[in-house]
Amino acid sequence: MSRILVTGASTGLGHGAARELLGQGHAVLVHSRSAERAEEQLGELIERGATLVTGDLADLDAVRALAPQVERIGDVDAVIHNAGVISGPSILPVNVVAPYLLTALVPARRLVFLSSGMHRGGRASLTGLDWSGARATASYSDSKLMVTALAAAVARIRPDVFSNAVDPGWVPTRMGGAGAPDDLELGHRTQAWLAAGDGPATNASGYWFHQRQRSPHRSTQDEAFQDALLDALAAHTGVGLR
Repeated sequence: MSRILVTGASTGLGHGAARELLGQGHAVLVHSRSAERAEEQLGELIERGATLVTGDLADLDAVRALAPQVERIGDVDAVIHNAGVISGPSILPVNVVAPYLLTALVPARRLVFLSSGMHRGGRASLTGLDWSGARATASYSDSKLMVTALAAAVARIRPDVFSNAVDPGWVPTRMGGAGAPDDLELGHRTQAWLAAGDGPATNASGYWFHQRQRSPHRSTQDEAFQDALLDALAAHTGVGLR
């Protein structure tokens, strides 16, 4: 069995993935923004054996502090970078910077980044971005295009790592809304499946929708854009991946 970190496990897709992985017998680290939030929303998973780690992913120092929490528990085999926000100035810190920095600070052989079909409407431009979150300078679609490119970049520069981006569909989470038409269970199943390494098909890197590889927007495969993104994130965080 594997030890797997799931960020943003308090609700929605992250909660579902953590629940499924626990049911399969894996050791699961569930991340929440705060202990108070976890007490309200993660009690059931913790009672079933999940281990809590906390930190506000919009805060760069809190993301750095999350890494030693994980290290004290032990090496992880996989990280599901599930946490995300849909609007506001914290879009870039939470959706892009935190996954980048945790990838640099928490070694794992399997990485799963939460993308979205909306990444196809994002801009492949880094001009004028405020990575700190002091100002809102990117859309949700922009952030998902970037994190999809980040997943592809990690797969390229770290060939020993299975690095995947997952489109969960438009599912009825708090973010997606109660009227979202896609299946919530199918939404988190691909994340859990890739993180657990459940079968030969998971020994790959790519972009996935419901356990099938799809082609993401071509700009996410542009190595020049990937390198520029890595350079910008390294400059902001002070930590490089290459």
